[in-house]
Amino acid sequence: MLTVPEAARQTGRDPETIRRWIRSGKLRAHKVGTQHVIEDADLDALVAEGTFPLPPAWRTTTGGEPMPDFVAIIREIRDSS
Repeated sequence: MLTVPEAARQTGRDPETIRRWIRSGKLRAHKVGTQHVIEDADLDALVAEGTFPLPPAWRTTTGGEPMPDFVAIIREIRDSS
């Protein structure tokens, strides 16, 4: 179980973004007292599915090749260091 600040740190997002995901129904959470708690598996599933689909015009380069996944490239660089 993760709190909102813990989930934000784990995903590299702002805590308010996590709260918006909860309010919009994108991310399941349970209320314990005054805090939301999130199951690790629910957060992992949301992040894995990709929360920000690209507009069609941004999916390919001007040459027609698929756009590189810059987020994955940055994560790979961070993980290797």
